[in-house]
Amino acid sequence: MSTIPNPSGMKTFSWFVFGLMSSVTFVGILSELVPSGIMPQMSKGLGISDSQVGFLVGVYALASAICAIPLVSATLAMNRKKLLLMLLAGFALSNIAVALSSSYTVIVACRILGGICAGVMWPMIAAYGTRLVPPEMHGRAITVIMAGNTLGISIGMPAMTTIGVNFGWRAEFMALGLLVAAIAVLSQFFLPSVQGARLSKSNSPLAVLKNPRILIVLLLTFLTVTAHYGIYTYITLLVERIDFPGGIGMALLIFGIGSIISVFGSAKYVDAHLRGLIVSMLVTGAVAMTLFLMFAGTPGVSHVAFLLWGVAFGPLVSMYQAAVSAQVDEAKDVATSVQSSVFNFSIMIATGIAGALLTRSPDTGVKGIVWMSLICFIAAIVVAFMVSRTSKRASSPATIES
Repeated sequence: MSTIPNPSGMKTFSWFVFGLMSSVTFVGILSELVPSGIMPQMSKGLGISDSQVGFLVGVYALASAICAIPLVSATLAMNRKKLLLMLLAGFALSNIAVALSSSYTVIVACRILGGICAGVMWPMIAAYGTRLVPPEMHGRAITVIMAGNTLGISIGMPAMTTIGVNFGWRAEFMALGLLVAAIAVLSQFFLPSVQGARLSKSNSPLAVLKNPRILIVLLLTFLTVTAHYGIYTYITLLVERIDFPGGIGMALLIFGIGSIISVFGSAKYVDAHLRGLIVSMLVTGAVAMTLFLMFAGTPGVSHVAFLLWGVAFGPLVSMYQAAVSAQVDEAKDVATSVQSSVFNFSIMIATGIAGALLTRSPDTGVKGIVWMSLICFIAAIVVAFMVSRTSKRASSPATIES
């Protein structure tokens, strides 16, 4: 049973504490993605194009990717709880301000603020959680915390989009801002206070990047994120191409069920069998893409493909943050910030390549993106197996802890 230290020195488990941390990542992913679900409403309401609404998601991710490493390093010495409260205040302010503003420029500025907060929050909260449990439970802590990301995509986004469609896009942003504020209040009262750490040469971003084990995790992150997000960005086109029964709603439901099953199931194995979990998720993703390519439109098979894809996607964030965290003893915040930046840049690269494939090969269409995803999955599997064989021959610790 996982534990968190209390002031008396005894250790007691608290699902509430880690559930509260999970709610932070829940609203974090929603803050990034909500414009995607209400693009027509925002476009009409603000008198802007769909591409300008899409830019609100892109600029958020860009700010997050650029600011993660320098700001995490700059705030390393701050109390973790105080820093988290400041970030939640930034999330709340950015969403509420978007709800109240009619200026596109102001809204873009608010989205940049939200992206900056996200760039610090994602790596910081993972390291914060590991400070509350013994080393053998770090993976489980990260998995539970990052479950909010999966729940946000599978449950939160449909719920928020429903609010936006039925009550207006401003109501959606306002509701999200107030939800963040409520989480901030709960965090003030219930999250433990944890001191920060000093930044030194041994725990700087440069030192992290000199660690060959971390570089391998970053390579796996890039390949896996590209594999998933390249096709996820155009999931609607995939559904149309294979003539999926039930349409995009059914596809997302099945995908979400697979994600939820795997994210909670992985919590049981992430600490003891991290390498095996990573390899199995990569193989599952590759099988899903193969089914899309070979049995497109076949009743039942495409449903299984979406379920398997969701299973492979579920622990994506948590397993690589756990992997990079396992490679360092100090400055886990800095190490995970590097991984978080690579993650966000990978999303941008994946969507860019996928868009180029659609533009330059219209005859191939979304099928070319599925092939790209399959190739990335296979490449990641090869890297993971090479790492496994090398670590077995070497006397040093494994590159990715098993």
